[in-house]
Amino acid sequence: MAARKSERVLVEEWRAMLALHARTVGELDRVLDRHGLGASDFEVLDILAEGAVGADGGDASCLRVQEIASRVHLSQSALSRLVARLEKEGLVRRAMCAEDRRGVRVELTDAGRNCHAEARPLQREVLSRMLNGTGG
Repeated sequence: MAARKSERVLVEEWRAMLALHARTVGELDRVLDRHGLGASDFEVLDILAEGAVGADGGDASCLRVQEIASRVHLSQSALSRLVARLEKEGLVRRAMCAEDRRGVRVELTDAGRNCHAEARPLQREVLSRMLNGTGG
C-alpha cells in the first residue's frame, strides 16, 4: 500500500507541474502578445540575447540553430518555422556558418534586441509570480 501511495503522490506532483507549466505559458502568451510575441518567440529571443556575450566575455553575436534547439522545447521543424517568422518580422537574421556550410547561425537584429529588452521585464514578472505561487 505504501508503494501505491508513493506512486499516486508522484503522479499528482507530475500533473501539478504540467498544470503550472500550462498556466505559465498561457499567461506568458497573453502578456507578451502586446509585443507581438508568444512564449516560444520570446524564449528564442532570450536565448539569443544571452548568447550575445560569449563564454570568454566577448561578443558571440549569434548562435547555431542546433545550439538554440538544445535549449528550447520545440521540434527542429517548429524551431525552423519560428526562426523564419522572426526573421520575416525583422527580429533575427540567418546566415550560413563560416566553419560548417551546412549549419545556419541566427542572430538578433537591433529590432530584435529592442523587442527583447522591452518584453523581458514582463516575462520575468510572470515567471516570478507564477513560480512563486502567487499567480493564476
